[in-house]
Amino acid sequence: MKKVGIIAGAGELPIIFARKARKNGIKVVGFAIESMAPADFDKECDKVYRLNIGQFKKFLFLLIFERIKKIVLLGKIDKTAIYNNTKKDEKAIELLKSTGDKSDYTILDKITKGFQKIGIEVISGTEYLSELFPSKGILTKKVPSENQRDDINLGLNVARELARLDIGQSVVVKDKAIVSVEAMEGTDKTIQRAAALCGEGFTVVKVPRPKQDMRWDVPVVGPDTLRIIAENKGKVLAIEEKKMFLLKKEECINFADKNDISIVVV
Repeated sequence: MKKVGIIAGAGELPIIFARKARKNGIKVVGFAIESMAPADFDKECDKVYRLNIGQFKKFLFLLIFERIKKIVLLGKIDKTAIYNNTKKDEKAIELLKSTGDKSDYTILDKITKGFQKIGIEVISGTEYLSELFPSKGILTKKVPSENQRDDINLGLNVARELARLDIGQSVVVKDKAIVSVEAMEGTDKTIQRAAALCGEGFTVVKVPRPKQDMRWDVPVVGPDTLRIIAENKGKVLAIEEKKMFLLKKEECINFADKNDISIVVV
């Protein structure tokens, strides 16, 4: 692989991948989604195009112009932008109309098949990011109580079903009750909504989809997730091993220890 394109959403993953790819002698062409991709992403690329999420026709032209043969999608995409954005070109409108539903996987599968038709392969970003997968165990000084372990188990069962249905990947549990489940609003707002309902001491569980396609969407937690939990007085974060990224692991652990939060990898 001599050149790779990166579709960059929010967060640090596009930056980390671009940096490591270039260290391995790969030319990086970035396609940064406006209002989502981090500003520092530009510094890590050989060339960057900033595009509105609705400029699909221009994006396809640039892929061909840059002779991109392999592309990776990294970073959080705010799905509400697909609906709120009024600047969709005819290609974007055509794509959305052609999908049977508007689930993440349906849209991404349609885009991937479209790329394949013009000779572009969507690849997994895990090749340069495998060290971000945390190992199984309790990462923090704080160990979950027996009740919190019960909440984790309940949360895992519900979150896995939620993920199987492609609705969301996070749930919040307290005292063996499901307080909130994630849909389009994302994990952070799910946590905030839960805190308003149940107060402090809750458990957050986040899982991958049962058939997680690592080319498109690797679930991520990091310092921002822990800060939201701490601000809302949550006490446990549980995630699954080998299929989820933990960004800035040491920073997360130190922050969790200072805020009496347990991080559990199951």
